[in-house]
Amino acid sequence: MCHMSVLEFFIENAEPEEFSGARVLEVGSRYVNGSVRPLIERFFRPKEYVGVDIEPGKFVDLILPVEKLIDHFGRESFDVVIATELLEHVMDWRLAVNNMKTVLKRGGYIYISRPVLRASHSMAIRMIFGDTR
Repeated sequence: MCHMSVLEFFIENAEPEEFSGARVLEVGSRYVNGSVRPLIERFFRPKEYVGVDIEPGKFVDLILPVEKLIDHFGRESFDVVIATELLEHVMDWRLAVNNMKTVLKRGGYIYISRPVLRASHSMAIRMIFGDTR
């Protein structure tokens, strides 16, 4: 799911070469109030786009919780991982971020959005990129 501001962010910041010919995983892909998937598939032309969620729905290709990503896909299996408005819905956001990092190929791209960045979720950013202070 995603908010209009997420779509605007992708339009302004995502680079086509990050997605072109890439294998893309969207975690929490069920269409609730918008999705980046049509934008990415139409304009960025990934090789494959896989949407996973814990509930069936539009843009869900596979029902799979974030806790099972590694078991199902293995390590370093995607060029791009996307999670829009997901972290506030999972029980263990640290595990969620770790699993998304693990299925991401070395040198890959990860896009995570949050409606409001709380202090605890800013730790997720540091988990991905290290301390940037």
